[in-house]
Amino acid sequence: MEHDFSGDPIKSYKRSQIAQRRVGQKAQCECGESRPEALISGSDPAICAECGRLRRGLSPLDCHHPFGKNNNPVTVPVRTNDHRAALSKAQYAWPVKTIENKDRSILLTAAAHIRGYCDMVHFLTRKLCWVAELLEYLDEWLPGHIRKKLDEASETKRHKISIYSDASAEPESDDPCG
Repeated sequence: MEHDFSGDPIKSYKRSQIAQRRVGQKAQCECGESRPEALISGSDPAICAECGRLRRGLSPLDCHHPFGKNNNPVTVPVRTNDHRAALSKAQYAWPVKTIENKDRSILLTAAAHIRGYCDMVHFLTRKLCWVAELLEYLDEWLPGHIRKKLDEASETKRHKISIYSDASAEPESDDPCG
């Protein structure tokens, strides 16, 4: 289940079930997208928002307001399906007073910035986990002599990295601690 900072997993589950009913059970776009929030309700066959946009010659990107539009005008480009099914979904779990911030409270603005940051980190972390899994798989799959060469190459590069702010300065010793 997605994280729900609102503390109300029942509301989150209810939103998910409503989205699922709108598109139908086991609905999936030809691209493989199956998150109900990313699928266009009423489409037959099922089609996701990104594929729908691409078919109309539009960009597959949305401009996401990570802190909520009422708290900060900053936007970041994200894929439409991820915007709908992950990032906006996470914001639905925010307290209404934080996302709307009608009185422009600096405290609610700060809360929105923290929530938005947490949502983005959570989203990006999930997007990058496959890289770690691939590297772990490769570590087991690659023959030992290739792994040894990779280790030696990375060790050589590690010693060449300067820990000083002046990149042109060379350390007086090979020992970065001494």
